[in-house]
Amino acid sequence: MVLHDLFMVWLCWQLLHAARYSMLSQPHPLPLWNTDTTLVLVAQGLVFWRMGLYRGLWRFASVPDLWNIFKSCLLGLLAIVVVLAYKRFDGVPLSVLAAYPLALAAFLGGPRLLYRAWKDYQLASIGQLSQRVLVLGAGSSAEMLVRDLRRSGVYRPVGLLDDAAHLAGANIHGVPVLGRLDHASVIAKETSANLLVIAIPSLDAAGMQRVLAICEATGLPFRTVPRLTDVLEGHSLPGELREVAIEDLLNRKPVTPNWKLMREWLSGRTVLVTGAGGSIGSEVCRQCARQGTTKIVLLEIDELALLTIHADLRRAFPDLEIECVLGDCGDPAVVRHALRISAPDAVFHAAAYKQVPLLESQLREAVRNNLLATENVARICGEVGVETFVLISTDKAVEPVNVLGATKRYAEMICQSLAAGSTGTRYVTVRFGNVLDSAGSVVPLFREQIRQGGPVTVTDPEVSRYFMTIPEACQLIVQAAALAAPGAVYTLDMGAPVLIRLLAEQMIRLAGKRPGKDIAIVYTGLRPGEKLHETLFYADEDCKTTSHPKVFEAGVRPFSHEQVLQSIPRLREAVARYDLPALSLILQSTMPDFSPLQPDGHVRSATVVPFPAREARRH
Repeated sequence: MVLHDLFMVWLCWQLLHAARYSMLSQPHPLPLWNTDTTLVLVAQGLVFWRMGLYRGLWRFASVPDLWNIFKSCLLGLLAIVVVLAYKRFDGVPLSVLAAYPLALAAFLGGPRLLYRAWKDYQLASIGQLSQRVLVLGAGSSAEMLVRDLRRSGVYRPVGLLDDAAHLAGANIHGVPVLGRLDHASVIAKETSANLLVIAIPSLDAAGMQRVLAICEATGLPFRTVPRLTDVLEGHSLPGELREVAIEDLLNRKPVTPNWKLMREWLSGRTVLVTGAGGSIGSEVCRQCARQGTTKIVLLEIDELALLTIHADLRRAFPDLEIECVLGDCGDPAVVRHALRISAPDAVFHAAAYKQVPLLESQLREAVRNNLLATENVARICGEVGVETFVLISTDKAVEPVNVLGATKRYAEMICQSLAAGSTGTRYVTVRFGNVLDSAGSVVPLFREQIRQGGPVTVTDPEVSRYFMTIPEACQLIVQAAALAAPGAVYTLDMGAPVLIRLLAEQMIRLAGKRPGKDIAIVYTGLRPGEKLHETLFYADEDCKTTSHPKVFEAGVRPFSHEQVLQSIPRLREAVARYDLPALSLILQSTMPDFSPLQPDGHVRSATVVPFPAREARRH
């Protein structure tokens, strides 16, 4: 490459002189080599080296490389002027110097572009028998995709589709825009495409659903390109073609946390996470590590889950200091040990039992783990002076009708009661609904049922739930904790509730099957303790806006702090005796809004109030 460029400098210098002298009546021959030629080669060669001209690969020569070449030629001209100034440019026509940068840039850039075109032609020849791809979209993402597909040799882009009228008939890297998205079925047949790729990462849920229907109508397999946020967060690789996920179809807008606030709060700090191996706990650990936390203590009762999250954090954050504590957060000795070895600034309490139907028959364990363990961790945090304690709660705690909701609502009341008497520890509660792909959630269940050929089981045609992705939920948990007031209960904006029936149908379609034909949907009836709909606020509860548009502060509901805390010893005694009637009686007497369902009863209706309808009630 160096010899090529120096030869081009010599050739350009010689030809420019020859062209200039050919205009004279008596041409003056230029020797093939002289002192001026040596000085020009040395000066220009040093400029090439300083400009990093040889760091780029000819195979991927592009506009930035050509611009760098042109700048090198201009700087080379300045260097040549300096070194030839000693002879006052005697024998060097000024017209040669004027034309030198442009001519040399053409001499250097031409071979590079020809080499790249030749390599692209080779790959295109190899790709004649490769998979033929029809790209949906003709924006910047589609341009990068086409470029990568042409280089791969495995895929061959045969056309693009876009609804923008001004793009009709245009070409991107030699691939034509053949029509609108709605024409996909016809154009796919005309181009003999055997794969569709959606290259419109900016689509909202409604737009993605429309494009998905278009792809399904073609009968061809389809993929999509990852969003930039997915790449930056490590969930996807650049250029990766992935299947359309159920997250792409939820009617949710992307959440943008206040990264500056989160980093200011967490940078250089130590945090402890209970239930660190679970779906939520492990993601909270990752979010804290990304925001500059220097040390994380992992408290987990499941040894395999503890090993897994420790290995994940060690691989992703090699500079992070990690402590592992294997034990039950309901054991005071375990909690005191974890706090003693770490002295954390913040504790995120994610450990809990969460399966509604199972807990209906496991009242004693639900009280012990969800309620008493929370009181144990929260109280000891106050005793040792932890700055912030964050309880991760659930929408089931609103108007509780089941064991999970009751134990979580009582845990919220414990935190508020401790906050009322605390001067050092800030107690915060964050409440949200279901998260996609968490352990035991409906999405992995549906996915496994579809893999086995069905049927997909849905409890009721009208049942709905709020959904949020795990990273999004955990980002907002940390966000709420960073801005929280002592004793406050925060609710995350979960968007509109999603009908589980529609969720099942969409997942079946994503698997390339037809709901009700290829995969049956069976309605099994609501399970013990289940509501038809969940709510995020009490009906008479006002919510306040915060500095983040996706985080809301729930109104404070009056209750007796003394009664809540005084009932704890009675609950411990009932747990020790495995006295289920006593446990139920204490919960109902302490929480008047707890209305447990009868064994054969289910809440079949509830007022579902989406967030936009609450504007008039916000302060």
